[in-house]
Amino acid sequence: MFDIPCIIFAGGKSSRMGEDKALLPFGSFSTLSEFQLHRLSKIFKNIYISCKDKSKFHFQASFIEDAKTSLTYAPTAGFVAIFEALKCDRFFALSVDTPFVSKSVIEKLLDADTADNDATIAATQSGMQPMCGIYHCSLAPKFETMLQEENHKLGFLLKNAKTLFVDFEDEKPFLNLNHPDEYKEALAKLANDRL
Repeated sequence: MFDIPCIIFAGGKSSRMGEDKALLPFGSFSTLSEFQLHRLSKIFKNIYISCKDKSKFHFQASFIEDAKTSLTYAPTAGFVAIFEALKCDRFFALSVDTPFVSKSVIEKLLDADTADNDATIAATQSGMQPMCGIYHCSLAPKFETMLQEENHKLGFLLKNAKTLFVDFEDEKPFLNLNHPDEYKEALAKLANDRL
């Protein structure tokens, strides 16, 4: 069990999906959020769900609601709230819509991380995976500035910070459920994995 706090980011807009993907049924669970919480609780000692409004969830968990902002959906609002709530040196961030990021992927990132880094982030041939990696408290002031300036480009922040990108050859663990067809693909993959 990893001591580092794990944050499941579940406050996105889900505009491409057409409905809130955090609440889509997945596997034997009534929501994707519960599926992620259940599987990650076998890996991490402490798990939190970052969200805009915790009232949409009908299960027990530790929730961290986004910092207030004029924008409806802002990832930086989640990061600011997390740093304020946890007062930790670092945390592991994972998007709710990446249900196949395995313990071995997480372990590789944790092994590569050092105290000198601002962030340690997964990268594949298709690019960086900003919502799969470790963020250090050294970035907290930058996130606060970004929130004030209504700048929400994580990629820009990571490229201009002391970020270690850890390369992964296999793209499959990083399958994002952004569109309905990707959701169907993930359900089929889950069913096949269980056979």
